[in-house]
Amino acid sequence: MLDRAFSARRTQPHSLFDVPTSSAVSDVSPDAESADLLADESKTKKPHLYVLASNYMSRLGLVKSPCLCLSLCLLLSVFILFSLMLNSRSFVCLSSYDPISRASFFGLDGLDSDFGSLGVPWCRSKQGKTVEWTSKDLVKGLEEFVPIYETRPIKNNMHGMGFDHSFGLWFIAQWLRPDIMIESGAFKGHSTWVMRQAMPDTPIISLTPRHPEKYLKKGPAYVDENCTYFAGKDFVDFGSVDWERVLKKHGISDFSKVLVFFDDHQNELKRLKQALKAGFNHLIFEDNYDTGTGDHYSLRQICDQFYIRGGGHSCFKDSDEARIRSKRKKFWEKAVDIDELCGPHEAWWGVRGEMRDNFNHNNTPISYGEHFQNSSWSFPHPPNSLRSCSCTYTYC
Repeated sequence: MLDRAFSARRTQPHSLFDVPTSSAVSDVSPDAESADLLADESKTKKPHLYVLASNYMSRLGLVKSPCLCLSLCLLLSVFILFSLMLNSRSFVCLSSYDPISRASFFGLDGLDSDFGSLGVPWCRSKQGKTVEWTSKDLVKGLEEFVPIYETRPIKNNMHGMGFDHSFGLWFIAQWLRPDIMIESGAFKGHSTWVMRQAMPDTPIISLTPRHPEKYLKKGPAYVDENCTYFAGKDFVDFGSVDWERVLKKHGISDFSKVLVFFDDHQNELKRLKQALKAGFNHLIFEDNYDTGTGDHYSLRQICDQFYIRGGGHSCFKDSDEARIRSKRKKFWEKAVDIDELCGPHEAWWGVRGEMRDNFNHNNTPISYGEHFQNSSWSFPHPPNSLRSCSCTYTYC
């Protein structure tokens, strides 16, 4: 697990999150000053420790006495080693499967270590499959999407999707090329606009309590001409729609050609069950909150299980996780410490042992056993207890 302990990580299996940084899109040449610094290492490269020691001992006249010099070096080495053993918590015998200790040993102190210890489990496909696209496909798509994104009608989409999730939705819609797209939760219409840029002529069905046109009175919003809105007085919740009848009106009979996008802050397990019951295969969940955060039960929270790599937590206040969380809290105010993570009876799953729903208005306490069983809908159980499913679940 050390392979994820450094910021310069190895290439992982291709997924939606293999979105390249700007430096991967275009090669930026260093300016003249940077080039000079790169050419002359003496300006940036620090002298080796043994050079500094030699210079210092030369000033003391110790070079003339090799035996004395060697003795002092050995004594200094033993002293440094002994000091590390006494004063450093990082200098310990390490298990090859302890990501926190391994990261601490290399000076990262867990801040850039395996984030599984902080609520981000290592999720994988149930069948071990990877996505069809490659990093080259993502780079090509990103180069195409950047100028498109610059033309977005809602420049400041506060409380809505940003660039990264917008690109993910656009890319997947283009890749799958569905016959129709459904979105549950439109807000001001930014996600509708993103899907329209991906598929200019494909029909869209939008379910949202408030029609996006209502936001036009206060600022920018987007209303699509080729979109069927179930909004305002005509709003119907996703789970209550007769999808066979609605899609038949659009000439759609093959549900595998439908893309469904959820950005409605509802319990994602509930939405997953509703979508599977209706017969949908391609689902995207926009809000994928970490354990201990958010206003609804997310796929990432469901995936946070002890049997999944990086999953599970300890509410022990003197644990390595507690110490790392405390440090992260100093750098990021939204970080969750142990006291915030753990609820009554050391319940850490979901949000303090609750399965949140409907913008945090409906919260249901669940046991760990129930939380464990919930993972059977999306992720693999230990051997001999697998549930088969041919559906593809994508989440941002």
